[in-house]
Amino acid sequence: MLENMLETSARLLELLSLLQVKRDWTSSELAGRLGVSTRTVRADVGRLRSLGYPVDARPGVAGGYRLAAGTAMPPLLLDDDEAVAVAVGLGAVATRRLGVEETSLTALAKLEQVLPARLRRRVEAVREATSVVAGAEPPLDLSVLGAVAAAIRGHERLRFGYAKPGGSQGARHTEPQRLVCWGPLWYLLAWDLDRADWRVFRVDRMVPHPPTGARFRPRVIPADSVVEFVVRRVSKATWNYRARVLVHAPAATVVARIPVPVDVEVVDESTCRLELGSDDPDRLALWMTQLDVDLEVIDGDELAAAFDRLATRLRRAAGGASTTSSSAVWPCR
Repeated sequence: MLENMLETSARLLELLSLLQVKRDWTSSELAGRLGVSTRTVRADVGRLRSLGYPVDARPGVAGGYRLAAGTAMPPLLLDDDEAVAVAVGLGAVATRRLGVEETSLTALAKLEQVLPARLRRRVEAVREATSVVAGAEPPLDLSVLGAVAAAIRGHERLRFGYAKPGGSQGARHTEPQRLVCWGPLWYLLAWDLDRADWRVFRVDRMVPHPPTGARFRPRVIPADSVVEFVVRRVSKATWNYRARVLVHAPAATVVARIPVPVDVEVVDESTCRLELGSDDPDRLALWMTQLDVDLEVIDGDELAAAFDRLATRLRRAAGGASTTSSSAVWPCR
Protein backbone atom coordinates (compact mmCIF):
# COMPACT_ATOMS: atom_id res chain seq x y z
CA MET A 1 0.00 0.00 0.00
CA LEU A 2 2.83 2.38 0.90
CA GLU A 3 4.47 1.61 -2.43
CA ASN A 4 1.26 2.52 -4.26
CA MET A 5 1.01 5.81 -2.35
CA LEU A 6 4.59 6.73 -3.22
CA GLU A 7 3.98 5.84 -6.86
CA THR A 8 0.86 8.03 -6.96
CA SER A 9 2.67 10.94 -5.29
CA ALA A 10 5.55 10.72 -7.75
CA ARG A 11 3.12 10.63 -10.66
CA LEU A 12 1.25 13.69 -9.33
CA LEU A 13 4.52 15.62 -9.15
CA GLU A 14 5.39 14.61 -12.70
CA LEU A 15 1.90 15.57 -13.90
CA LEU A 16 2.17 18.96 -12.23
CA SER A 17 5.58 19.50 -13.77
CA LEU A 18 4.20 18.70 -17.24
CA LEU A 19 1.27 21.11 -16.79
CA GLN A 20 3.67 23.90 -15.80
CA VAL A 21 5.89 23.34 -18.84
CA LYS A 22 3.27 23.34 -21.61
CA ARG A 23 0.16 25.47 -22.01
CA ASP A 24 -2.24 22.73 -23.22
CA TRP A 25 -2.17 18.93 -23.01
CA THR A 26 -4.63 16.39 -24.35
CA SER A 27 -5.60 13.47 -22.13
CA SER A 28 -3.86 11.08 -24.50
CA GLU A 29 -0.63 13.08 -24.44
CA LEU A 30 -0.54 13.13 -20.66
CA ALA A 31 -1.43 9.44 -20.44
CA GLY A 32 1.40 8.61 -22.84
CA ARG A 33 3.96 10.69 -20.95
CA LEU A 34 2.93 9.24 -17.60
CA GLY A 35 2.47 5.67 -18.79
CA VAL A 36 -1.09 5.40 -17.45
CA SER A 37 -4.64 5.39 -18.80
CA THR A 38 -6.68 8.50 -19.53
CA ARG A 39 -8.94 7.45 -16.66
CA THR A 40 -5.97 7.62 -14.26
CA VAL A 41 -5.10 11.05 -15.69
CA ARG A 42 -8.62 12.28 -14.84
CA ALA A 43 -8.27 10.92 -11.31
CA ASP A 44 -4.87 12.55 -10.87
CA VAL A 45 -6.20 15.89 -12.13
CA GLY A 46 -8.92 15.64 -9.49
CA ARG A 47 -6.27 15.09 -6.82
CA LEU A 48 -4.32 18.14 -7.98
CA ARG A 49 -7.49 20.24 -7.80
CA SER A 50 -8.10 19.05 -4.23
CA LEU A 51 -4.58 20.31 -3.37
CA GLY A 52 -5.39 23.78 -4.69
CA TYR A 53 -4.02 23.61 -8.23
CA PRO A 54 -6.55 25.13 -10.68
CA VAL A 55 -6.51 22.70 -13.62
CA ASP A 56 -8.98 23.60 -16.36
CA ALA A 57 -10.50 20.84 -18.54
CA ARG A 58 -11.82 21.07 -22.10
CA PRO A 59 -14.50 18.51 -23.00
CA GLY A 60 -14.73 16.56 -26.27
CA VAL A 61 -12.57 14.24 -28.33
CA ALA A 62 -9.81 16.88 -28.60
CA GLY A 63 -10.28 17.90 -25.01
CA GLY A 64 -7.44 18.28 -22.59
CA TYR A 65 -6.06 20.13 -19.61
CA ARG A 66 -4.24 23.32 -18.77
CA LEU A 67 -2.97 24.88 -15.54
CA ALA A 68 -4.89 28.11 -14.98
CA ALA A 69 -4.49 31.06 -12.64
CA GLY A 70 -6.34 30.57 -9.37
CA THR A 71 -7.45 32.61 -6.39
CA ALA A 72 -4.59 31.39 -4.18
CA MET A 73 -0.93 30.65 -4.74
CA PRO A 74 -0.31 26.88 -4.64
CA PRO A 75 3.21 25.43 -4.30
CA LEU A 76 5.35 25.61 -7.42
CA LEU A 77 7.63 22.96 -8.86
CA LEU A 78 10.95 24.23 -10.18
CA ASP A 79 13.65 22.29 -11.95
CA ASP A 80 17.30 22.82 -11.00
CA ASP A 81 18.01 25.62 -13.47
CA GLU A 82 14.77 27.44 -12.61
CA ALA A 83 15.46 27.22 -8.86
CA VAL A 84 18.95 28.67 -9.27
CA ALA A 85 17.64 31.46 -11.55
CA VAL A 86 14.92 32.40 -9.07
CA ALA A 87 17.34 32.44 -6.12
CA VAL A 88 19.86 34.60 -7.95
CA GLY A 89 17.11 36.92 -9.20
CA LEU A 90 15.61 37.38 -5.74
CA GLY A 91 19.05 38.15 -4.37
CA ALA A 92 19.61 40.79 -7.03
CA VAL A 93 16.23 42.41 -6.36
CA ALA A 94 17.02 42.53 -2.64
CA THR A 95 19.94 44.89 -3.40
CA ARG A 96 17.86 47.37 -5.39
CA ARG A 97 15.54 50.20 -4.35
CA LEU A 98 12.39 48.86 -5.96
CA GLY A 99 10.10 48.81 -2.94
CA VAL A 100 10.05 45.00 -2.76
CA GLU A 101 13.43 44.40 -1.12
CA GLU A 102 12.07 42.83 2.07
CA THR A 103 9.52 40.69 0.23
CA SER A 104 12.27 39.43 -2.08
CA LEU A 105 14.46 38.62 0.88
CA THR A 106 11.82 36.64 2.76
CA ALA A 107 11.02 34.71 -0.43
CA LEU A 108 14.73 34.01 -0.86
CA ALA A 109 14.97 32.77 2.73
CA LYS A 110 12.12 30.32 2.12
CA LEU A 111 13.66 29.07 -1.11
CA GLU A 112 17.19 28.62 0.27
CA GLN A 113 15.84 26.57 3.17
CA VAL A 114 14.71 23.85 0.76
CA LEU A 115 17.43 24.08 -1.90
CA PRO A 116 19.55 20.93 -2.12
CA ALA A 117 23.22 21.42 -1.25
CA ARG A 118 24.27 21.09 -4.90
CA LEU A 119 21.96 23.97 -5.91
CA ARG A 120 23.04 26.15 -2.99
CA ARG A 121 26.61 25.74 -4.23
CA ARG A 122 25.54 26.86 -7.71
CA VAL A 123 23.80 29.94 -6.31
CA GLU A 124 26.87 30.83 -4.24
CA ALA A 125 29.09 30.34 -7.29
CA VAL A 126 27.03 32.87 -9.25
CA ARG A 127 27.23 35.38 -6.40
CA GLU A 128 30.98 34.94 -5.97
CA ALA A 129 31.54 35.38 -9.69
CA THR A 130 29.51 38.59 -9.83
CA SER A 131 31.09 42.04 -9.53
CA VAL A 132 29.43 45.36 -8.72
CA VAL A 133 30.02 48.43 -10.86
CA ALA A 134 31.89 51.13 -8.95
CA GLY A 135 29.54 53.79 -7.65
CA ALA A 136 26.59 51.41 -7.31
CA GLU A 137 25.21 50.31 -3.97
CA PRO A 138 27.63 48.11 -1.99
CA PRO A 139 27.01 44.37 -2.36
CA LEU A 140 24.97 42.70 0.35
CA ASP A 141 25.95 39.49 2.09
CA LEU A 142 22.84 37.55 1.22
CA SER A 143 23.80 34.67 3.49
CA VAL A 144 23.59 37.02 6.49
CA LEU A 145 20.37 38.59 5.23
CA GLY A 146 18.88 35.18 4.60
CA ALA A 147 19.76 33.97 8.11
CA VAL A 148 18.20 37.05 9.69
CA ALA A 149 15.07 36.85 7.54
CA ALA A 150 14.65 33.16 8.36
CA ALA A 151 14.89 33.90 12.10
CA ILE A 152 12.28 36.64 11.80
CA ARG A 153 9.90 34.45 9.83
CA GLY A 154 10.31 31.54 12.25
CA HIS A 155 10.09 33.73 15.41
CA GLU A 156 13.44 32.27 16.46
CA ARG A 157 15.90 34.00 18.77
CA LEU A 158 19.05 35.15 17.02
CA ARG A 159 22.61 35.32 18.36
CA PHE A 160 25.23 37.20 16.38
CA GLY A 161 28.54 38.97 16.61
CA TYR A 162 28.32 42.71 16.06
CA ALA A 163 30.95 45.27 15.06
CA LYS A 164 30.30 48.63 16.70
CA PRO A 165 31.02 51.88 14.80
CA GLY A 166 34.34 52.28 16.62
CA GLY A 167 35.47 48.83 15.53
CA SER A 168 35.02 46.96 18.82
CA GLN A 169 33.28 43.58 18.68
CA GLY A 170 30.42 42.34 20.82
CA ALA A 171 27.91 39.50 21.02
CA ARG A 172 24.16 40.05 20.95
CA HIS A 173 21.22 37.82 21.85
CA THR A 174 17.99 39.10 20.34
CA GLU A 175 14.43 38.52 19.30
CA PRO A 176 14.53 39.73 15.66
CA GLN A 177 11.41 41.65 14.65
CA ARG A 178 11.74 43.35 11.27
CA LEU A 179 14.23 44.16 8.53
CA VAL A 180 14.20 47.70 7.13
CA CYS A 181 15.99 48.72 3.93
CA TRP A 182 17.15 52.35 3.88
CA GLY A 183 19.15 53.33 0.81
CA PRO A 184 21.99 50.83 0.32
CA LEU A 185 21.86 49.59 3.93
CA TRP A 186 19.72 47.07 5.79
CA TYR A 187 18.79 47.44 9.46
CA LEU A 188 17.41 44.91 11.92
CA LEU A 189 14.93 46.00 14.56
CA ALA A 190 15.18 43.55 17.44
CA TRP A 191 14.49 43.20 21.15
CA ASP A 192 17.88 42.93 22.87
CA LEU A 193 17.47 40.27 25.56
CA ASP A 194 20.60 41.34 27.48
CA ARG A 195 19.60 45.01 27.59
CA ALA A 196 15.83 44.49 27.81
CA ASP A 197 15.20 47.18 25.21
CA TRP A 198 14.67 47.74 21.50
CA ARG A 199 17.82 48.07 19.43
CA VAL A 200 18.57 48.71 15.75
CA PHE A 201 21.51 46.89 14.15
CA ARG A 202 23.18 47.36 10.79
CA VAL A 203 23.04 44.00 9.04
CA ASP A 204 26.39 44.50 7.31
CA ARG A 205 28.02 44.57 10.77
CA MET A 206 26.41 41.31 11.90
CA VAL A 207 27.89 37.80 11.91
CA PRO A 208 25.05 35.38 12.74
CA HIS A 209 25.79 32.40 14.97
CA PRO A 210 24.21 28.98 14.31
CA PRO A 211 20.41 28.89 14.78
CA THR A 212 19.35 28.74 18.43
CA GLY A 213 16.10 26.86 17.88
CA ALA A 214 14.54 28.91 20.70
CA ARG A 215 11.16 30.39 19.72
CA PHE A 216 9.65 33.64 20.97
CA ARG A 217 6.36 35.48 20.80
CA PRO A 218 6.67 38.76 18.82
CA ARG A 219 6.45 41.92 20.93
CA VAL A 220 4.44 45.05 20.14
CA ILE A 221 6.64 47.67 18.51
CA PRO A 222 6.36 51.03 20.36
CA ALA A 223 5.46 53.02 17.24
CA ASP A 224 2.77 53.19 14.57
CA SER A 225 5.35 52.62 11.84
CA VAL A 226 8.34 50.27 11.97
CA VAL A 227 10.10 52.33 9.30
CA GLU A 228 9.61 55.58 11.21
CA PHE A 229 10.82 53.99 14.44
CA VAL A 230 13.99 52.63 12.82
CA VAL A 231 14.76 55.79 10.85
CA ARG A 232 14.42 58.00 13.93
CA ARG A 233 16.67 55.71 15.97
CA VAL A 234 19.29 55.50 13.23
CA SER A 235 19.20 59.20 12.35
CA LYS A 236 19.56 60.59 15.85
CA ALA A 237 22.16 58.02 16.82
CA THR A 238 24.44 58.95 13.92
CA TRP A 239 24.02 62.74 13.76
CA ASN A 240 27.29 64.60 14.32
CA TYR A 241 25.67 67.94 13.50
CA ARG A 242 22.28 69.20 14.59
CA ALA A 243 20.34 72.24 13.47
CA ARG A 244 16.97 73.97 13.71
CA VAL A 245 15.63 75.55 10.55
CA LEU A 246 12.69 77.86 9.85
CA VAL A 247 11.00 76.80 6.63
CA HIS A 248 8.71 79.16 4.72
CA ALA A 249 6.26 76.49 3.62
CA PRO A 250 3.34 74.61 5.21
CA ALA A 251 4.32 71.71 7.44
CA ALA A 252 2.34 69.25 5.31
CA THR A 253 4.26 70.33 2.20
CA VAL A 254 7.62 69.89 3.92
CA VAL A 255 6.75 66.46 5.34
CA ALA A 256 5.63 65.28 1.91
CA ARG A 257 8.96 66.29 0.36
CA ILE A 258 11.22 64.78 3.02
CA PRO A 259 11.82 61.04 2.48
CA VAL A 260 12.66 60.33 6.15
CA PRO A 261 10.85 61.18 9.42
CA VAL A 262 11.94 64.48 11.02
CA ASP A 263 10.59 66.60 13.85
CA VAL A 264 8.34 69.29 12.33
CA GLU A 265 6.81 72.07 14.45
CA VAL A 266 3.97 74.11 12.95
CA VAL A 267 4.47 77.87 13.32
CA ASP A 268 1.50 78.98 11.23
CA GLU A 269 -0.28 77.86 8.08
CA SER A 270 2.65 78.86 5.87
CA THR A 271 5.68 78.34 8.13
CA CYS A 272 7.19 75.53 10.19
CA ARG A 273 10.37 74.64 12.07
CA LEU A 274 12.52 71.56 11.50
CA GLU A 275 14.96 69.87 13.82
CA LEU A 276 17.31 67.67 11.84
CA GLY A 277 20.91 66.67 11.51
CA SER A 278 23.59 64.83 9.56
CA ASP A 279 27.13 63.53 9.80
CA ASP A 280 28.13 66.14 7.18
CA PRO A 281 26.77 69.73 7.25
CA ASP A 282 27.72 70.34 3.60
CA ARG A 283 25.77 67.28 2.50
CA LEU A 284 22.83 68.38 4.64
CA ALA A 285 22.86 71.86 3.11
CA LEU A 286 22.86 70.43 -0.41
CA TRP A 287 20.10 67.99 0.49
CA MET A 288 17.91 70.77 1.92
CA THR A 289 18.05 72.69 -1.33
CA GLN A 290 16.08 69.81 -2.82
CA LEU A 291 13.05 70.96 -0.79
CA ASP A 292 12.76 73.92 -3.18
CA VAL A 293 11.53 76.31 -0.47
CA ASP A 294 12.93 79.37 1.31
CA LEU A 295 14.45 78.66 4.71
CA GLU A 296 16.52 80.21 7.50
CA VAL A 297 18.95 78.56 9.90
CA ILE A 298 17.79 79.35 13.45
CA ASP A 299 20.33 77.29 15.35
CA GLY A 300 23.31 75.50 13.81
CA ASP A 301 26.46 77.42 12.90
CA GLU A 302 27.89 74.49 10.94
CA LEU A 303 24.84 74.33 8.68
CA ALA A 304 24.82 78.10 8.16
CA ALA A 305 28.50 78.00 7.15
CA ALA A 306 27.77 75.09 4.82
CA PHE A 307 25.02 77.09 3.10
CA ASP A 308 27.45 79.98 2.70
CA ARG A 309 30.04 77.70 1.08
CA LEU A 310 27.40 76.21 -1.19
CA ALA A 311 26.16 79.65 -2.27
CA THR A 312 29.71 80.71 -3.06
CA ARG A 313 30.31 77.63 -5.20
CA LEU A 314 27.05 78.11 -7.04
CA ARG A 315 27.80 81.76 -7.77
CA ARG A 316 31.24 80.77 -9.03
CA ALA A 317 29.66 78.05 -11.18
CA ALA A 318 27.29 80.64 -12.63
CA GLY A 319 30.28 82.62 -13.94
CA GLY A 320 30.43 85.35 -11.32
CA ALA A 321 26.84 86.49 -11.60
CA SER A 322 25.52 88.80 -8.90
CA THR A 323 27.58 88.46 -5.70
CA THR A 324 25.49 90.84 -3.65
CA SER A 325 24.84 89.21 -0.27
CA SER A 326 21.19 90.22 -0.32
CA SER A 327 20.63 88.12 -3.45
CA ALA A 328 21.64 84.80 -1.92
CA VAL A 329 19.53 81.95 -3.13
CA TRP A 330 18.75 80.65 0.35
CA PRO A 331 18.27 83.21 3.17
CA CYS A 332 20.33 81.87 6.10
CA ARG A 333 21.25 83.51 9.33
